[in-house]
Amino acid sequence: MIPRLLAGKLAEAAGYYPITTLTGPRQSGKTTLIRSLWPEKGYASLEDPDSLDFALSDPRSFLEQGGPPGLIIDEAQRAPALFNYLQGYADRSPNGRYVVSGSNNFLLLEKVSQSLAGRSSVFHLLPFSGEELGLAAIPDSWEDLACKGFYPRVWSQGLPADRFARDYLATYVERDLRLAKNIADLAAFRRFLEICAGRTGQLLNLASLASDTGIAVNTARGWLCLLEAAWLVFLLRPWHTNQTKRLVKSPKLYWHDSSILCHLLGIRRPADLRSHPLRGSVFENLLIAERYKHASHRGEEPRLHFWRDSVGREVDLLEGEGDDRLLWEYKSGATIARDYFKTLELVGTEEGIPPERRMLVFGGDEAGRRSAGLVIGWRSAIAGKGAEG
Repeated sequence: MIPRLLAGKLAEAAGYYPITTLTGPRQSGKTTLIRSLWPEKGYASLEDPDSLDFALSDPRSFLEQGGPPGLIIDEAQRAPALFNYLQGYADRSPNGRYVVSGSNNFLLLEKVSQSLAGRSSVFHLLPFSGEELGLAAIPDSWEDLACKGFYPRVWSQGLPADRFARDYLATYVERDLRLAKNIADLAAFRRFLEICAGRTGQLLNLASLASDTGIAVNTARGWLCLLEAAWLVFLLRPWHTNQTKRLVKSPKLYWHDSSILCHLLGIRRPADLRSHPLRGSVFENLLIAERYKHASHRGEEPRLHFWRDSVGREVDLLEGEGDDRLLWEYKSGATIARDYFKTLELVGTEEGIPPERRMLVFGGDEAGRRSAGLVIGWRSAIAGKGAEG
């Protein structure tokens, strides 16, 4: 079993609250992690029809399972009414008594915030990070890694990544998600997914997205929220000193895992990616998703933005706040062009971010220090090496 960075934070938090909540996409390793951390606890998955029926028909007896060590409740969002009883049990329980997990982020966290406020810590587990895999496991080609992605089953069982992505979309996204939203037109939903993949790294325009899919704008908004809730995509908002303006300006769309993105783009092999018109966008997505995991797997809220001014000058990623900020620029080419540092240097100077906190990550292996910032090879960046903070 590959150690997960989040394990220590989960164990620590269980000492402070009666409930520990873990969310994340399906197949990201949540069950494996929590059962390895707490093998002495009882376990019930509400995806099992008998367990779900037990939870709904006799919630008190259900919550008393596990005895003193406690109980793990997997896919807990499937029994929303259970949270009304869990609140009372939490108030009478020692810290660490319950572990609650689920793959529907919005639904699960809504119930936690409504019924379990002040009684639960909340963490998010995504597929493996490059840092967890380690530098030795990372292939020599970033295209190979982008196509393979980071889902545990692909790494532990040797499952072909494109087959995993196909089955993941067919059995979970196209079945469970569309049923959750009563989506009748599967062809339109699949088209929506593919168009979202084609907009990776671009400013989000819901009207255009809806028009190209042939659906209403409100439908596009609802489907996008569904993809966020399922941990398939995340939105990166522009940096602005005014918090309100950050929220109202158009965000960019990214995917949590590159294998799903590649599959939706029709990229079946690394060779397809090497000549694909969205090659640069996939590279950018691959590296930005790693910075998201860098924070999330430490139990922190990712503080990620992109920087863009009124005349279109742009830096791919601004991470952190205040003196801890990092600037990241991503270039998929294996050769460093003379102008790669131009905007990075300009924005760094304007924002007061010193050269040692400006990172240029490119598709080669070179590492070094330039007057305008640091050069980091993509493999080192994926493995979490070479960046301060």
